[in-house]
Amino acid sequence: MTDPSDEAKQIEKLYEFGERLNEAKDKSQNVKDYEGIIEAAKTSLKAKQLAAQLIPRFFKFFPDLSSRAVDAHLDLIEEEELGVRVQAIRGLPLFCKDTPEYLSKIVDILVQLLAAEEIVERDAVHKALMSLLRQDVKASLTALFKHIGSVDEPSTDEFIREKVLSFIRDKVFPLKAELLKPQEEMERHITDLIKKSLEDVTGAEFRMFMDFLKSLSLFGEKAPTERMKELIGIIEGQADLDAQFNVSDADHIDRLISCLYMALPFFLLPEERKLDLLKALAEISPYTTPQDSRQILPSVAVLLKKYMPLRKTGGEEMNFTYVECLLYTFHHLAHKAPNATNSLCGYKIVTGQPSDRLGEDFSDCYKDFTERLTTVEDLTRATMKKLTQGLADHNKEMAAAKTDEAKEKIKTQKQNTTTGLRTCNNILAMSKPLHSKTPSFIGDKSVNLSWKEATKPSVPSTTTASGGKRPASINGSGNTASKKGRGSGGLQNQLVNRALEGISRGGRGGIRGRGRGWGARGRGRGYR
Repeated sequence: MTDPSDEAKQIEKLYEFGERLNEAKDKSQNVKDYEGIIEAAKTSLKAKQLAAQLIPRFFKFFPDLSSRAVDAHLDLIEEEELGVRVQAIRGLPLFCKDTPEYLSKIVDILVQLLAAEEIVERDAVHKALMSLLRQDVKASLTALFKHIGSVDEPSTDEFIREKVLSFIRDKVFPLKAELLKPQEEMERHITDLIKKSLEDVTGAEFRMFMDFLKSLSLFGEKAPTERMKELIGIIEGQADLDAQFNVSDADHIDRLISCLYMALPFFLLPEERKLDLLKALAEISPYTTPQDSRQILPSVAVLLKKYMPLRKTGGEEMNFTYVECLLYTFHHLAHKAPNATNSLCGYKIVTGQPSDRLGEDFSDCYKDFTERLTTVEDLTRATMKKLTQGLADHNKEMAAAKTDEAKEKIKTQKQNTTTGLRTCNNILAMSKPLHSKTPSFIGDKSVNLSWKEATKPSVPSTTTASGGKRPASINGSGNTASKKGRGSGGLQNQLVNRALEGISRGGRGGIRGRGRGWGARGRGRGYR
């Protein structure tokens, strides 16, 4: 234990060093004084606390002593006495005030200290990091995001990584208006940092980052279309919509649910991508939770009404595969949350829950929905007649074909026609039970999606109600390497509500993954 008289002398000596340095015009000449301060950091408790203030204050004037000064200060940060540690942490930002080359190192030190158990110590760390962000937001953000990691530079300490993410979410994101200046430059910088980090994230992290990006003016209401496409591209980086669906891979299912639900509000996908999204929704629907089902059903019901014509006008075209996808999705989601359809379609399904809403009149919804079903069935039967005749014509053409090239072309046409017939049969099978006031929703595998039975990818084609052809609807499939990963269920209602805006005629394509998606972050931290 330090003798009180010795401690008093040490403190007095420190004050002398500090006063002389304060008064000196050319402080770099007072090397002995600064060395004295560094040495005092190894003495008594109160001397250490004062040294923790003085070392960073005069640091910039003594570059030759920088290593000794930093080492002494780091020793103070590791002191057992909380008061010393807190004072040393508070002094860290001063090292960078006029020597910005130290900023990244100081951020690294503070990041490690985010794991501190004492509240007052963690608070000091947070304030020190915020001070650095205000000094140089670009360099500080770059240093922080380095600890989140990416595919190329994975984070080695998962606990620290989690702490950094929490700090960014709780302290940085809420102050974006203050910190991200100049706005356009810094919003672009943090977007680029986030995009790199998204190569290796959990579902919760992905949703957190996406919510933040959508809050930036860079992607706001007045943002040009290419910015919205950039957001879609980020979602595309997380989902392989045309990868082989793996029902035994829970991570794959979770990831798809998260990405698909997130993609719906931004239905600004290129036309050729929209069908893949709806196909993936159909394939994933048997595996969704009741909670997810209840949340997505309103969007699916409205989309169904959009794509199922109210009445035949003689010139309309119906995208049969869209309707097949949506009916299949509707059945499987409604099977898990049946009474949610009461207000959506006017059904009378009794579960005994307040959400049944049986006391309300939804008869207009029922009338509208069933009329659309009838129109769909009429159009489907008419199309099946044409497809059946087309199949007979293909057989005749095949018999008359002279060359292998002609035969191959006819074979492709037959495949498309056969798939079209499967699509039509599925639509009729799924629409029939929906006419009842208390329908039975298909929750099993009795309906096989038309494209799942296709034996060979072929040139996509669409048969319309009027008997013509247009590219990319009834048939089409794609393949990319399957990507495992950790996704999330869950869904934010405001996202779903906006899902209905802008969805229009589509085709097929694929959302291709990049990096590891959530593969390396499969730590069971799904976002709910």
